[in-house]
Amino acid sequence: MTADPTTRNTPADPGSADRSYREVTDSRGRVYRIGETDRDILGHSRRFMVYLPWVAMMAISVSEYAYGSAEDTLSAAHGWTQSNTFWILSVWVFFQAGIAFPAGWLREKGIITARRAMFLGATMCLLGFLALSHLDNVLPAVLGFGVVGGVGSGLIYATCINMVGKWFPERRGAKTGFVNGGFAYGSLPFIFIFNYTFDTGNYDEVLDLIGVYVLIVVAVCAFFFKDPPKNWWPADVDPLTHSADGKRAASLAKNPPAVRQYTPKEAIRTGMLPLMWISVVMTAGVSIFGISFQVDYAKQIGFGPLVAASSMGVMAVINGVGRAVVGWLSDLWGRKTSLVFVIVVLGLAQFGVIWAGDIKSEWLFLFFAFLSGFGGGAFYPMFAALTPDYFGENYNATNYGLVYSGKLVSGLFGGGLGSMVVDAWGYNGAYALAGGVSMVAAAIALLLRQPGRDGRTAAVMAVRRS
Repeated sequence: MTADPTTRNTPADPGSADRSYREVTDSRGRVYRIGETDRDILGHSRRFMVYLPWVAMMAISVSEYAYGSAEDTLSAAHGWTQSNTFWILSVWVFFQAGIAFPAGWLREKGIITARRAMFLGATMCLLGFLALSHLDNVLPAVLGFGVVGGVGSGLIYATCINMVGKWFPERRGAKTGFVNGGFAYGSLPFIFIFNYTFDTGNYDEVLDLIGVYVLIVVAVCAFFFKDPPKNWWPADVDPLTHSADGKRAASLAKNPPAVRQYTPKEAIRTGMLPLMWISVVMTAGVSIFGISFQVDYAKQIGFGPLVAASSMGVMAVINGVGRAVVGWLSDLWGRKTSLVFVIVVLGLAQFGVIWAGDIKSEWLFLFFAFLSGFGGGAFYPMFAALTPDYFGENYNATNYGLVYSGKLVSGLFGGGLGSMVVDAWGYNGAYALAGGVSMVAAAIALLLRQPGRDGRTAAVMAVRRS
């Protein structure tokens, strides 16, 4: 690479003290803004932009990962059928994922800041839990928890993931995986609360308190949220030679930065973003299916409430820890290799759950719940890290919003349509179908290539532009 550095003595953002920075352009035309440290911009270490999003993600995890443990009590308290409760979750997933793209567009247009998105999301989450607690009619509950609560959680989720990706462009795998993991294992205390102390006599008080808890935790974290300037790159890492400490240099060698900043339309034209979207649809559908039916399947087999709750607890913990572990591994192995690996593990786990149920083995059931949780969560940070790796950071909120929107489709067949498959084919048939879908998703992920570094992708882009 060759550099064409330009030095500008310009403040990093309005109201800041004068600080100089340089905009360095590499041989492919990508611009890097260097010279400003994280402390120059934030007044403290950028590590806070890992821990704060992580805490906020743990707070909202109860909405999805603990819901399956609460559905029996909700059905009894409100007079809902099992199908009603699962469709409420499906609607929640639809809107939680669907808001990612418009939220990203609003953020990149400067219409809404990261802080305001978080405050709004926290308020909507509270309203969602109040609806789930106090509304007996299914339709208002769907609108309250599914739509309002789903949008609120989606605003928080998308903002947190994009925040950490912007602040750690040189080693985003481990950081994104760590933050993303909180969205799963943060639900662990609530899984056991819902299985042991949640009943028709106290469900409304418990849900109200959870809503207040989410509001307070997210609002406190949001107060400190701030994006870096566009094109920002850590001052101690040379973006042209990638010279840095051993870990960061190794990560950049395996996961080189995007060759330029792709707008959403340009990212779609590469063909890689649509492939990511399809893979998310399929993989997230399998993951959501496992979250929705793990406890019910365990109970139907004849396992006691401890095993049922523990299987979901194991899934939630490993789901979250797996995201962090695979995020770290992806810095060493490469994102694509890590992504294919975890999708295959997820598919094999579905067949393992069938086997464990057929032979009535509790320890095997917990083991494959472990694997299902690992694979069913670890693919999320891989897509979150791959998106800016392929398309750059400047439009990442919108580009990742498009990729993540695949989950809104998968939420429908993972939960609601999944219940129909269970009714028609039984749990064995449903889990076998889920395993097959996951294997197809892994095959699609094998086709991913970084735009601009692959000759065929570059040629396609050149033809389409002409």
